[in-house]
Amino acid sequence: MFETVTEGLGRAFRRMLGRDRLTEANVAEAVEDVRMALLEADVDLGVVQGFVDRVREKALGAGVAAGVDPGQQFVKIVHDGLASLLGGRRAELRRAVSGPTVIMLCGLQGTGKTTTAGKLAARLLREGRSPLLVAADMQRPAAVEQLRVLGEAAGVPVHWRAGGRPVDICRQAVQAARLGGQDTVILDTAGRLAVDDALMGELGQIALAAAPHEILYVCDAMIGQSAVGTAREFGRRLALTGAVMTKLDSDARGGAALSLLETAGVPIKYVATGEKPGDLEEFHPDRMASRILGMGDVVSLVEKAQAVVDQKEAARLQERLAANSFTLEDFLRQMGNLRRMGGIKDVLKLVPGMGAALGGADAEKLDEGPFRGFEAIIQSMTVRERRQPEIIDTRRRVRIARGSGRPVKDVSDLLRQFAEMRRMMGRMGKLGMFGGGGAEAMRALASGRAGELAGGRSLHGSKKAGTRAQRKKKKDRKKKRRK
Repeated sequence: MFETVTEGLGRAFRRMLGRDRLTEANVAEAVEDVRMALLEADVDLGVVQGFVDRVREKALGAGVAAGVDPGQQFVKIVHDGLASLLGGRRAELRRAVSGPTVIMLCGLQGTGKTTTAGKLAARLLREGRSPLLVAADMQRPAAVEQLRVLGEAAGVPVHWRAGGRPVDICRQAVQAARLGGQDTVILDTAGRLAVDDALMGELGQIALAAAPHEILYVCDAMIGQSAVGTAREFGRRLALTGAVMTKLDSDARGGAALSLLETAGVPIKYVATGEKPGDLEEFHPDRMASRILGMGDVVSLVEKAQAVVDQKEAARLQERLAANSFTLEDFLRQMGNLRRMGGIKDVLKLVPGMGAALGGADAEKLDEGPFRGFEAIIQSMTVRERRQPEIIDTRRRVRIARGSGRPVKDVSDLLRQFAEMRRMMGRMGKLGMFGGGGAEAMRALASGRAGELAGGRSLHGSKKAGTRAQRKKKKDRKKKRRK
């Protein structure tokens, strides 16, 4: 999502490149590009006009700090404006002073309320809380069963009652949580295809009976501006405290997310980025603004890594890298970690500069291309072959290719690339990049002794290559003397 905004804002920023100062003329051109980018992304017209007016005013009124490029200053102004538009600060979940915290989810049918309830419960469980899911959607067939399956997968209990009234079910669930020691109750309520009096009357009764501390509007990013109008209507009938934006991994243009707070007064608290139980993230306006501008999000990347990578295993891997004993088993394990972090495409989007550099097609190739083939090839090897790939001869390559369903050439390519990667890691280990020798490595790099630490070779070429270059210089000097 947000690709349309990112591309449009990129045009505005490129227009500011090379400017020695911010003038009324070049600011007007850049602001027009910003306005068009937001309109193309289906952002509310009133929100767009207010945003560009604020950007224009700050850009023309800002004094350029010493050493700061005017174009960079314009980017900073747009970044701060986007962060403010998205809420400014992270909107935290409220907590009950005593008894269980009650979270009520509401929204139209098909926006992903039940799935979101399961994801939220799984996330709160990982954070050390004890949630209870409540199946209060008696309208949609199989909604109760879906929530029970999600709860079982996440290890979270589900309160339900066949044929019961939603209001009674929610009231009893809060009492059950209080008696059972659960500190959080998540109410999965019914939705409709449109806002109607019957739906809102039922939700109002549930709110009175359960006294929720949070009423979260679940919003589908793909329905665009109509999501904002629906949020406004829900907010008129219920005391909404926040929103959950689903399908952030879709090709939606992102206008609803950029309009929701200013038009409906509803801050986004969580975003769903996939179908897996762990694909629910806290919403940080400043981080999202950085992603939209193609600046990446290193903090979220680190948090994802910490969530899926065992710290003891990471320390062991660091030791193996430093000792140049990295194996194909380690490589396979790291590919699994990448998949649990959301896939290579999603990880690269969080790296500064990579989001804008990767096109959609290229990113898909990164996810579905050679990496799945690599996994199949490695899994077709014996344990000894994974740990000692140098023993894999032609006969073994043919057997591995048959077992993985890949051509023999792919097996050879993987072994060659892995050998090159391991050689590079060995050199980096000698330079101290994986452990204790970091200070010595930096001194060596500064003094030109990096080749000594790497065993007479540099990361950019071999010792022999360096000798050839020296011989060529000597020949050139001799030629000059003869002339």
